[in-house]
Amino acid sequence: MTRVVSIKIFREASGPILDVRSPAEFACGHIPGAINFPLFSDAERAEIGICFKEKGKEAAIQIGFDRVGPRLGEMVRRAIMIAPDKVARVHCWRGGMRSRSVAWLLKTLGMQVVMLEDGYKSYRRWVREVVGFPRRINLLGGLTGTGKTQILECLRELGSQVLDLEGLANNRGSSFGSLGMPPQPGTQHFENLIAEELCLTDSSKPVWVEAESLRIGICTIPEEFFRLMKSAPAFEITRPIEVRLDILTEMYGQSDPSDLIEATKRIVKRLGGLQTKAAIELINQNEIREACRLILDYYDRSYHAGYSKTRPLSIPQIDVGHLSAANAALLLIEQTQLKLH
Repeated sequence: MTRVVSIKIFREASGPILDVRSPAEFACGHIPGAINFPLFSDAERAEIGICFKEKGKEAAIQIGFDRVGPRLGEMVRRAIMIAPDKVARVHCWRGGMRSRSVAWLLKTLGMQVVMLEDGYKSYRRWVREVVGFPRRINLLGGLTGTGKTQILECLRELGSQVLDLEGLANNRGSSFGSLGMPPQPGTQHFENLIAEELCLTDSSKPVWVEAESLRIGICTIPEEFFRLMKSAPAFEITRPIEVRLDILTEMYGQSDPSDLIEATKRIVKRLGGLQTKAAIELINQNEIREACRLILDYYDRSYHAGYSKTRPLSIPQIDVGHLSAANAALLLIEQTQLKLH
Protein backbone atom coordinates (compact mmCIF):
# COMPACT_ATOMS: atom_id res chain seq x y z
CA MET A 1 0.00 0.00 0.00
CA THR A 2 1.34 3.44 -0.96
CA ARG A 3 0.05 6.67 0.56
CA VAL A 4 0.95 10.06 -0.90
CA VAL A 5 1.05 12.56 1.94
CA SER A 6 1.96 16.15 2.79
CA ILE A 7 5.32 17.09 4.32
CA LYS A 8 3.73 17.39 7.77
CA ILE A 9 2.38 13.84 7.72
CA PHE A 10 5.53 12.55 6.01
CA ARG A 11 7.75 13.90 8.79
CA GLU A 12 5.53 12.38 11.48
CA ALA A 13 5.24 8.98 9.79
CA SER A 14 7.29 5.96 10.84
CA GLY A 15 9.93 4.08 8.89
CA PRO A 16 13.29 5.04 7.38
CA ILE A 17 13.32 7.81 4.76
CA LEU A 18 14.62 6.59 1.40
CA ASP A 19 15.80 9.48 -0.76
CA VAL A 20 15.83 8.02 -4.29
CA ARG A 21 17.55 11.00 -5.92
CA SER A 22 21.06 10.67 -7.33
CA PRO A 23 24.10 10.81 -4.99
CA ALA A 24 25.00 14.35 -6.14
CA GLU A 25 21.49 15.63 -5.42
CA PHE A 26 21.59 13.96 -2.01
CA ALA A 27 25.02 15.44 -1.20
CA CYS A 28 23.79 18.95 -2.01
CA GLY A 29 21.09 18.68 0.65
CA HIS A 30 18.69 16.13 2.09
CA ILE A 31 16.26 15.53 4.91
CA PRO A 32 18.48 14.91 7.97
CA GLY A 33 18.46 11.22 8.79
CA ALA A 34 17.42 10.17 5.28
CA ILE A 35 19.24 7.34 3.51
CA ASN A 36 20.33 7.74 -0.09
CA PHE A 37 18.64 4.97 -2.10
CA PRO A 38 19.33 6.21 -5.63
CA LEU A 39 17.34 4.88 -8.53
CA PHE A 40 19.98 6.28 -10.92
CA SER A 41 23.63 7.21 -10.59
CA ASP A 42 24.68 10.77 -11.37
CA ALA A 43 25.85 9.75 -14.84
CA GLU A 44 22.64 7.81 -15.54
CA ARG A 45 20.48 10.71 -14.43
CA ALA A 46 22.37 13.04 -16.77
CA GLU A 47 22.08 10.54 -19.64
CA ILE A 48 18.33 10.11 -19.14
CA GLY A 49 17.84 13.88 -18.89
CA ILE A 50 19.61 14.44 -22.22
CA CYS A 51 17.57 11.67 -23.84
CA PHE A 52 14.34 13.20 -22.55
CA LYS A 53 15.20 16.57 -24.10
CA GLU A 54 16.38 15.14 -27.41
CA LYS A 55 14.07 12.12 -27.96
CA GLY A 56 11.18 12.54 -25.54
CA LYS A 57 9.68 10.87 -22.50
CA GLU A 58 9.17 7.36 -23.90
CA ALA A 59 12.79 6.98 -25.00
CA ALA A 60 14.02 8.29 -21.64
CA ILE A 61 11.84 5.78 -19.78
CA GLN A 62 13.23 2.93 -21.88
CA ILE A 63 16.80 3.93 -21.01
CA GLY A 64 15.78 4.14 -17.37
CA PHE A 65 14.51 0.55 -17.42
CA ASP A 66 17.69 -0.59 -19.16
CA ARG A 67 19.88 0.98 -16.49
CA VAL A 68 17.86 -0.05 -13.43
CA GLY A 69 16.91 -3.58 -14.53
CA PRO A 70 20.24 -5.28 -13.71
CA ARG A 71 20.26 -3.69 -10.24
CA LEU A 72 16.77 -4.64 -9.08
CA GLY A 73 17.93 -7.64 -7.06
CA GLU A 74 20.55 -5.57 -5.27
CA MET A 75 18.00 -2.82 -4.55
CA VAL A 76 15.53 -5.36 -3.13
CA ARG A 77 18.13 -6.84 -0.79
CA ARG A 78 19.21 -3.39 0.39
CA ALA A 79 15.60 -2.30 0.98
CA ILE A 80 14.97 -5.35 3.18
CA MET A 81 18.12 -4.58 5.18
CA ILE A 82 17.18 -0.91 5.63
CA ALA A 83 13.49 -1.52 6.45
CA PRO A 84 13.20 -4.96 8.09
CA ASP A 85 9.82 -3.96 9.56
CA LYS A 86 8.56 -3.41 5.99
CA VAL A 87 7.59 0.22 6.56
CA ALA A 88 9.34 2.98 4.62
CA ARG A 89 9.04 6.59 3.50
CA VAL A 90 10.10 7.47 -0.04
CA HIS A 91 10.72 10.69 -1.94
CA CYS A 92 12.49 12.02 -5.02
CA TRP A 93 12.87 15.61 -6.25
CA ARG A 94 9.27 16.43 -7.15
CA GLY A 95 7.29 13.29 -6.31
CA GLY A 96 7.48 11.98 -9.87
CA MET A 97 8.46 8.77 -11.62
CA ARG A 98 11.53 7.99 -9.54
CA SER A 99 9.71 7.83 -6.22
CA ARG A 100 6.69 6.11 -7.78
CA SER A 101 8.95 3.47 -9.34
CA VAL A 102 10.73 2.72 -6.07
CA ALA A 103 7.42 2.74 -4.19
CA TRP A 104 6.12 0.12 -6.65
CA LEU A 105 9.24 -1.99 -6.08
CA LEU A 106 8.83 -1.82 -2.30
CA LYS A 107 5.13 -2.64 -2.56
CA THR A 108 6.01 -5.87 -4.40
CA LEU A 109 7.99 -6.81 -1.27
CA GLY A 110 4.86 -6.31 0.83
CA MET A 111 6.05 -3.05 2.33
CA GLN A 112 3.85 -0.22 3.54
CA VAL A 113 5.11 2.86 1.72
CA VAL A 114 4.50 6.55 2.41
CA MET A 115 5.45 8.82 -0.48
CA LEU A 116 6.07 12.56 -0.12
CA GLU A 117 3.75 14.74 -2.18
CA ASP A 118 5.80 17.07 -4.44
CA GLY A 119 8.98 15.36 -3.17
CA TYR A 120 12.02 17.12 -1.77
CA LYS A 121 10.71 20.42 -3.20
CA SER A 122 7.94 20.40 -0.61
CA TYR A 123 10.47 19.76 2.15
CA ARG A 124 12.50 22.77 1.00
CA ARG A 125 9.38 24.94 1.09
CA TRP A 126 8.82 23.75 4.66
CA VAL A 127 12.43 24.69 5.52
CA ARG A 128 11.90 28.23 4.26
CA GLU A 129 8.74 28.57 6.34
CA VAL A 130 10.46 27.33 9.51
CA VAL A 131 13.61 29.48 9.27
CA GLY A 132 11.56 32.59 8.52
CA PHE A 133 8.92 32.07 11.20
CA PRO A 134 8.94 35.03 13.65
CA ARG A 135 10.51 33.95 16.93
CA ARG A 136 12.31 35.46 19.92
CA ILE A 137 16.10 35.36 19.71
CA ASN A 138 18.80 36.36 22.19
CA LEU A 139 22.18 36.97 20.56
CA LEU A 140 25.40 36.07 22.37
CA GLY A 141 28.32 38.17 21.22
CA GLY A 142 31.88 38.52 22.37
CA LEU A 143 35.46 38.68 21.18
CA THR A 144 37.27 35.60 19.90
CA GLY A 145 38.30 33.34 22.77
CA THR A 146 35.62 34.36 25.27
CA GLY A 147 34.21 30.82 25.23
CA LYS A 148 30.85 31.59 23.65
CA THR A 149 30.34 28.06 22.31
CA GLN A 150 30.99 26.49 25.70
CA ILE A 151 28.61 28.98 27.34
CA LEU A 152 25.92 28.11 24.81
CA GLU A 153 26.38 24.43 25.64
CA CYS A 154 25.92 25.19 29.33
CA LEU A 155 22.85 27.33 28.62
CA ARG A 156 21.35 24.31 26.88
CA GLU A 157 22.17 22.08 29.87
CA LEU A 158 20.44 24.60 32.11
CA GLY A 159 17.25 24.30 30.06
CA SER A 160 17.56 27.28 27.73
CA GLN A 161 16.80 26.89 24.04
CA VAL A 162 19.99 27.10 21.96
CA LEU A 163 20.74 27.03 18.25
CA ASP A 164 24.43 26.30 17.71
CA LEU A 165 25.02 27.62 14.19
CA GLU A 166 28.75 26.93 14.28
CA GLY A 167 28.13 23.37 15.42
CA LEU A 168 25.69 22.77 12.57
CA ALA A 169 28.12 24.37 10.09
CA ASN A 170 31.13 22.42 11.43
CA ASN A 171 33.07 25.67 11.50
CA ARG A 172 33.94 28.20 14.23
CA GLY A 173 33.49 31.10 11.87
CA SER A 174 37.05 32.22 11.20
CA SER A 175 40.11 31.37 9.14
CA PHE A 176 40.93 28.88 11.91
CA GLY A 177 37.32 27.72 12.18
CA SER A 178 37.68 24.43 10.31
CA LEU A 179 40.62 23.13 12.35
CA GLY A 180 39.73 19.83 14.01
CA MET A 181 36.20 19.95 12.59
CA PRO A 182 34.41 17.53 10.21
CA PRO A 183 33.76 18.63 6.61
CA GLN A 184 31.17 21.36 6.27
CA PRO A 185 27.73 20.69 4.82
CA GLY A 186 26.64 22.69 1.79
CA THR A 187 24.48 25.74 2.40
CA GLN A 188 21.28 23.93 1.39
CA HIS A 189 21.84 21.12 3.89
CA PHE A 190 22.94 23.67 6.53
CA GLU A 191 19.53 25.32 6.10
CA ASN A 192 17.83 21.93 6.51
CA LEU A 193 19.72 21.29 9.76
CA ILE A 194 18.75 24.73 11.10
CA ALA A 195 15.08 24.14 10.28
CA GLU A 196 15.06 20.75 12.01
CA GLU A 197 16.62 22.27 15.15
CA LEU A 198 14.22 25.22 15.19
CA CYS A 199 11.26 22.89 14.73
CA LEU A 200 12.07 21.37 18.12
CA THR A 201 11.94 24.73 19.93
CA ASP A 202 9.04 26.53 21.56
CA SER A 203 8.48 29.68 19.49
CA SER A 204 7.03 31.47 22.55
CA LYS A 205 10.40 31.23 24.33
CA PRO A 206 13.72 32.82 23.29
CA VAL A 207 16.41 30.88 21.46
CA TRP A 208 20.05 31.70 22.23
CA VAL A 209 22.18 32.13 19.10
CA GLU A 210 25.78 33.19 18.79
CA ALA A 211 26.21 36.47 16.90
CA GLU A 212 27.61 35.58 13.48
CA SER A 213 28.29 37.16 10.14
CA LEU A 214 26.15 35.98 7.25
CA ARG A 215 28.67 33.30 6.27
CA ILE A 216 30.18 30.63 8.51
CA GLY A 217 32.94 29.12 6.43
CA ILE A 218 31.24 28.01 3.20
CA CYS A 219 27.77 27.97 4.80
CA THR A 220 25.39 30.90 4.51
CA ILE A 221 22.81 31.58 7.21
CA PRO A 222 19.29 31.70 5.69
CA GLU A 223 18.44 35.30 4.86
CA GLU A 224 15.08 35.09 6.65
CA PHE A 225 16.71 33.91 9.88
CA PHE A 226 19.60 36.38 9.59
CA ARG A 227 17.10 39.24 9.51
CA LEU A 228 15.64 37.97 12.79
CA MET A 229 19.15 37.82 14.27
CA LYS A 230 19.95 41.42 13.27
CA SER A 231 16.87 42.75 15.06
CA ALA A 232 17.30 40.58 18.18
CA PRO A 233 18.57 41.84 21.56
CA ALA A 234 22.29 41.15 21.92
CA PHE A 235 24.56 40.62 24.91
CA GLU A 236 28.34 40.76 24.79
CA ILE A 237 30.50 38.47 26.92
CA THR A 238 33.83 39.93 28.04
CA ARG A 239 36.86 38.27 29.63
CA PRO A 240 40.45 39.33 30.43
CA ILE A 241 42.91 38.78 27.58
CA GLU A 242 44.84 36.13 29.52
CA VAL A 243 41.70 34.03 30.02
CA ARG A 244 40.93 34.28 26.32
CA LEU A 245 44.44 33.11 25.52
CA ASP A 246 43.97 30.16 27.87
CA ILE A 247 40.82 29.16 25.97
CA LEU A 248 42.40 29.57 22.53
CA THR A 249 45.57 27.72 23.50
CA GLU A 250 43.53 24.78 24.73
CA MET A 251 41.39 24.88 21.59
CA TYR A 252 44.22 25.02 19.03
CA GLY A 253 47.21 23.72 20.97
CA GLN A 254 46.80 20.17 19.64
CA SER A 255 46.28 21.22 16.02
CA ASP A 256 48.79 20.33 13.33
CA PRO A 257 51.25 23.27 13.13
CA SER A 258 51.07 23.23 9.32
CA ASP A 259 47.29 23.73 9.50
CA LEU A 260 47.73 26.63 11.92
CA ILE A 261 50.29 28.20 9.60
CA GLU A 262 48.02 27.86 6.55
CA ALA A 263 45.14 29.44 8.46
CA THR A 264 47.41 32.29 9.52
CA LYS A 265 48.54 32.88 5.93
CA ARG A 266 44.92 33.26 4.84
CA ILE A 267 44.59 36.48 6.86
CA VAL A 268 47.96 37.97 5.86
CA LYS A 269 46.34 40.93 4.05
CA ARG A 270 44.57 42.03 7.21
CA LEU A 271 47.05 40.86 9.80
CA GLY A 272 49.98 42.42 7.95
CA GLY A 273 53.14 40.84 6.59
CA LEU A 274 55.31 41.40 9.66
CA GLN A 275 52.65 40.21 12.11
CA THR A 276 51.98 37.15 9.98
CA LYS A 277 55.67 36.27 9.76
CA ALA A 278 56.07 36.69 13.52
CA ALA A 279 53.01 34.53 14.24
CA ILE A 280 54.28 31.76 11.95
CA GLU A 281 57.67 31.79 13.66
CA LEU A 282 55.95 31.43 17.03
CA ILE A 283 53.88 28.51 15.75
CA ASN A 284 57.03 26.80 14.49
CA GLN A 285 58.51 27.27 17.97
CA ASN A 286 55.33 25.75 19.49
CA GLU A 287 54.59 29.07 21.17
CA ILE A 288 50.88 28.80 20.38
CA ARG A 289 49.77 31.13 23.16
CA GLU A 290 51.96 34.00 21.95
CA ALA A 291 50.97 33.36 18.34
CA CYS A 292 47.33 33.66 19.41
CA ARG A 293 48.16 36.94 21.16
CA LEU A 294 49.44 38.41 17.88
CA ILE A 295 46.52 37.06 15.84
CA LEU A 296 43.93 38.36 18.31
CA ASP A 297 44.88 41.90 17.33
CA TYR A 298 43.35 41.28 13.90
CA TYR A 299 40.27 39.47 15.21
CA ASP A 300 39.51 42.11 17.82
CA ARG A 301 39.68 44.87 15.22
CA SER A 302 37.47 42.87 12.85
CA TYR A 303 34.92 42.21 15.57
CA HIS A 304 34.59 45.85 16.54
CA ALA A 305 34.44 46.97 12.91
CA GLY A 306 31.69 44.45 12.16
CA TYR A 307 29.62 45.44 15.17
CA SER A 308 29.93 49.13 14.40
CA LYS A 309 28.20 48.42 11.07
CA THR A 310 25.50 46.01 12.20
CA ARG A 311 24.98 47.30 15.74
CA PRO A 312 25.50 51.08 15.80
CA LEU A 313 24.09 51.27 19.31
CA SER A 314 26.05 49.93 22.27
CA ILE A 315 24.99 46.53 23.58
CA PRO A 316 25.05 45.36 27.21
CA GLN A 317 28.39 43.87 28.25
CA ILE A 318 28.55 41.07 30.80
CA ASP A 319 31.98 40.52 32.31
CA VAL A 320 32.34 36.83 33.19
CA GLY A 321 35.99 37.25 34.21
CA HIS A 322 37.59 33.92 35.15
CA LEU A 323 34.28 32.09 35.61
CA SER A 324 33.82 28.61 34.19
CA ALA A 325 31.45 28.26 31.25
CA ALA A 326 28.76 26.84 33.55
CA ASN A 327 28.97 29.74 36.00
CA ALA A 328 29.20 32.22 33.12
CA ALA A 329 25.96 30.78 31.75
CA LEU A 330 24.25 31.20 35.12
CA LEU A 331 25.43 34.82 35.33
CA LEU A 332 24.26 35.43 31.76
CA ILE A 333 20.77 34.13 32.53
CA GLU A 334 20.58 36.30 35.65
CA GLN A 335 21.81 39.47 33.92
CA THR A 336 19.73 39.08 30.76
CA GLN A 337 16.56 38.52 32.76
CA LEU A 338 17.23 41.80 34.57
CA LYS A 339 18.04 43.72 31.38
CA LEU A 340 15.12 42.32 29.37
CA HIS A 341 12.66 43.21 32.11
